[in-house]
Amino acid sequence: MAAPRRITEDTKDRTVRPKASTTQMSIGELSRRCGISVKTIREYEGMGLIYTVGRSPGNYRLFDESALWCVGVIRNLRSLGLTVAEIREIAGIYLGKPDEPIGPHVAIRVRAARSRINARVEELEQLRRRIDEYETTHAAELAGDADSALRAADPRFRTNQG
Repeated sequence: MAAPRRITEDTKDRTVRPKASTTQMSIGELSRRCGISVKTIREYEGMGLIYTVGRSPGNYRLFDESALWCVGVIRNLRSLGLTVAEIREIAGIYLGKPDEPIGPHVAIRVRAARSRINARVEELEQLRRRIDEYETTHAAELAGDADSALRAADPRFRTNQG
């Protein structure tokens, strides 16, 4: 995800001194370029998934091209079903152990996402079976051809026999 940012005497005042080779953008521009909300960018920054390059003289967050890459990685991993917590774990390993291959760590989380998805698919298939059974059992009622067993069971619609 994001490369660690060093706080030096030059950056302590939070005013960015532009580098000739770095294109900087505001949070709004990053939002437009990535297609995600400003709120989400702030959340990702707060979690350490993306970093600012500092602040403008007006105290606005500034980002560089690496933020675009980070958001792309996050979006890709989210599209595979990874949770933000899992992405944070991957980012921690990626940044904390730069000499260690990241692929096996990603693979573990992708398998976990697959497992969650398989469990959800099974839940949905069970729900579909219950719907099929209900439609079969109550076909006449659902078509309006018979008195409703639902209404017959409702105590407000029972006739007093006695």
